[in-house]
Amino acid sequence: MQIKNIYFPIIVISFAFFSCKSDKRYHDEKSVEEEKPVAEKSVLGTIEEFQKELNAEFADAERSPLTEKDRKRFQGLDFFPIDTTYSVTAVFERTPNEKPFMMPTTTDRKTEEVRYGIVKFDLHGKEFQLNIYQNQQLKLTEEYRDYLFLPFSDLTNGEETYGGGRYIDLRIPKGDSIVIDFNKAYNPYCAYNEKYSCPLVPAENNLDYAVRVGVKKFKS
Repeated sequence: MQIKNIYFPIIVISFAFFSCKSDKRYHDEKSVEEEKPVAEKSVLGTIEEFQKELNAEFADAERSPLTEKDRKRFQGLDFFPIDTTYSVTAVFERTPNEKPFMMPTTTDRKTEEVRYGIVKFDLHGKEFQLNIYQNQQLKLTEEYRDYLFLPFSDLTNGEETYGGGRYIDLRIPKGDSIVIDFNKAYNPYCAYNEKYSCPLVPAENNLDYAVRVGVKKFKS
């Protein structure tokens, strides 16, 4: 199930939560597809759907974070080519005794978070570890009670991707593993419109690696 990018694009003048597009969406040569394993086709399908839904949201005047000027000439977000090797199954370690803290944002506002767990995974032969967070307000709502937030930065930031890093939306796993698909990495709303306030990526969630999948830097 894909989560609509709800992660805190917070409008400075409002306390409402905004849907940023979560799980980013997408799009076949029949003969090529038929040669792909069923599992890979399934992963491709969810990524393509993610990109499709994200573009639909950004084009919708009621939901788009874009300024009116940018939305009127919007033709679609710029994505890296889909690469299913960036969809990894990570070891999920719960951190149950963590205390809530106030996560800084791009404005004076802060969001109350808890480090919910740690994920450890192998990406292209390199081992990485990232923290996953749970927002203390969102967990009180039925729709997002199992929502988890994975902010990260990498070596593409500032050049190919948004300088402030990107986000991935997840759900609490049932076991000790969780799938992280970097093809579904998206930009916070403040990458498109300065009226939003977005959580800053913690220093410990910086990847010393270039993640060339997901949404690229927005060019108005």
